[in-house]
Amino acid sequence: MKIDFPAPLSRFIVFEGGDGAGTTTQMRRLDETLSRAGIAHWMTCEPTAKPEGLLIRRILSGELPRDPATLAHLFAADRNEHLRGEDGILEHLSREEVVVCDRYVLSSLAYQGSACGPELPALLNSGFPLPELLLYFDLEPAASIERLGDRESLEIFEELPFQERVRSAYRAAIARYSDSAMRIVPIDASRPIDEVARKIAEAVGSALGRSLS
Repeated sequence: MKIDFPAPLSRFIVFEGGDGAGTTTQMRRLDETLSRAGIAHWMTCEPTAKPEGLLIRRILSGELPRDPATLAHLFAADRNEHLRGEDGILEHLSREEVVVCDRYVLSSLAYQGSACGPELPALLNSGFPLPELLLYFDLEPAASIERLGDRESLEIFEELPFQERVRSAYRAAIARYSDSAMRIVPIDASRPIDEVARKIAEAVGSALGRSLS
């Protein structure tokens, strides 16, 4: 059955991947690269620092136990405000800025889909516009958990069996969106940081129509 995907937003770029895949590190590297190139941009993430996002972070930390379906609704609410609210994604795009977001729709399909089943997250996220470019950081779950070992505390989803389900759900979501107008670039997150940064710069530069090397 043909899926009617939302149109992608020009200059909107999203990083996705399991915990420990290195998206935070590469967000910092890309921020530096775009700044050196003189490209106006906004680096952001989900959950946000808005009240909805702060509540999500308390749940993820284990401080506030909640039903997985509740968390799926909260992520969708935070995403809607992030997209359409004041100082949000659409506002920054309207200023001709490049917007780079750490986690977006596919994160909910992977994480909340693994926690409460795929139907509710798919429904809640069906109306959100897609990014022009999605960079998927793929890493073996065992390697993800090993990287997380340096953290003082882990979130509720940062354990091996769940990360294995998340990886499978990410792959299923990527396959589902393969026919959309969103460009999907897989990133081998096990590679050295500098090598990963170069591949990201190439993909982003291609999307923007200019070299970032």
